[in-house]
Amino acid sequence: MIEVERLRKSYGSFVAVDDVSFTVQPGKIFGLLGPNGAGKSTAIGCISGLLQPTEGRVRVNGYDVVKEGKAAKQGLGVVPQELSLYEDVSATENLLFWGAAYGMRGSELKGRTHDVLTYTGLLDRAEEPVKNYSGGMKRRINFGCAIMHRPKVLLLDEPTVGVDPQSRVRLFEMVKEQVAHGTSVLYTTHYMQEAELLCDELAIFDHGKLIADGTLEDLRGMVGEKDILRLAGNFDAEKARAALTPLPDVQVVTAESDRIRLSVADASRRLPELFEAITRAGGEVRETTLSQPSLETLFLKLTGKELRR
Repeated sequence: MIEVERLRKSYGSFVAVDDVSFTVQPGKIFGLLGPNGAGKSTAIGCISGLLQPTEGRVRVNGYDVVKEGKAAKQGLGVVPQELSLYEDVSATENLLFWGAAYGMRGSELKGRTHDVLTYTGLLDRAEEPVKNYSGGMKRRINFGCAIMHRPKVLLLDEPTVGVDPQSRVRLFEMVKEQVAHGTSVLYTTHYMQEAELLCDELAIFDHGKLIADGTLEDLRGMVGEKDILRLAGNFDAEKARAALTPLPDVQVVTAESDRIRLSVADASRRLPELFEAITRAGGEVRETTLSQPSLETLFLKLTGKELRR
């Protein structure tokens, strides 16, 4: 449903998206996971036709977004990170406007507007100006605008930013319901939990590059059975690295004067051995944090740093 081939988007010397390729299958949720500034929104902009790729090709529903833009966009719904609403008018008027923009008219448009208001749980507030809505309500009606024309493909760019827990759960439910009806979803997020909860497949972005992709099972397999051990204290980074690297099943992810991150098999059992090696290297451990294998530990393993918010 979405095919991205060697996509590159640059602004002068700055490369926002760098040689990225992936495919979104029908009826699946494909996640773009990465920190703010990783290039996710730029990729969404190129896929939706809002941005012109510098290089590469994007197809939506079989149509080239650049060469066949109108046909590509007819089956596409977009929920942007920034709310795309007219806040001085009602939810009903917003839905009527966006439905009409996709060619809906008459009884079809009115009936679909009523259905979407019911679906988003906003029928009882339908005639109020959107500016009176809470952040979560605005996010729900923003989602509603994107599905007025029953698109085959949905682009969701950080759709839960700034929403309350109840609205977040409802948005998750709406995404899953669209997929159950055959819609393909491209979902960008910097929340690990969202990615693990929603996505069938993922591409992990950092600094404009795709650094890993696959199913959740594939990506978790890349982590292996190792834990991530974070040590805070006072260290000679080079001596600590030299002392720890020879130990079996121990990978030094990062070593700095005040923190060390290790990828270790069965870390809880091996703490005495690790502490002894660090002490021999002249270090002092003051705090220890242990994490089980997850997407976050994969991101840390691949990039050497925590996921930036």
